[in-house]
Amino acid sequence: MLLLRRLTLLAAVAAAAAGAFLYLQRTEPPWWARLWYPLKYAPVVRSRAATEQLDPSLLAAVIEEESKFNTRAKSRTGAIGLMQLQPATARGIAIRTHGATFVTSDLYVPEINISYGAWYLRHLMDKYRNEENALAAYNAGQQNVDRWLADGEPIQFPETRAYVSRVERLKGIYRRAYAGQLGLK
Repeated sequence: MLLLRRLTLLAAVAAAAAGAFLYLQRTEPPWWARLWYPLKYAPVVRSRAATEQLDPSLLAAVIEEESKFNTRAKSRTGAIGLMQLQPATARGIAIRTHGATFVTSDLYVPEINISYGAWYLRHLMDKYRNEENALAAYNAGQQNVDRWLADGEPIQFPETRAYVSRVERLKGIYRRAYAGQLGLK
């Protein structure tokens, strides 16, 4: 009988904890979001977003989605750092932004990676005049997005549609959870 009561109590506590967890996941109050989605390098994110006239919550969302704020991140395709830039892309950005002494290891430096990534995101926003298409190009490449647009098609890669959706969701989370650190009102 005592064992049955303990098991019942344990089940009730587990059910309450699971319910609380699900509720917090759904409502995502700022303190809860900060537990799951940390913000590192906030001054750099804020500064580079201002320089490139980007929403700082968008820039933070791209970094979260690309690398989870891991400066040492490297993809199987060779993209490096916080914003997962390909070395060839970064080399081109360096030339356009007067960083002629670029070396691949620069992409592991948060300030440089965020600077180049923010520049590239601004370039894509200017080219496509649409955040969804700019994010799709960041993920799938400009050639793919150019082809889809020329053919009058929506985003064709399921993984890219999911990427754009996740970044947009993360943008809202970072906006709510870190408005002060990102300089938002």
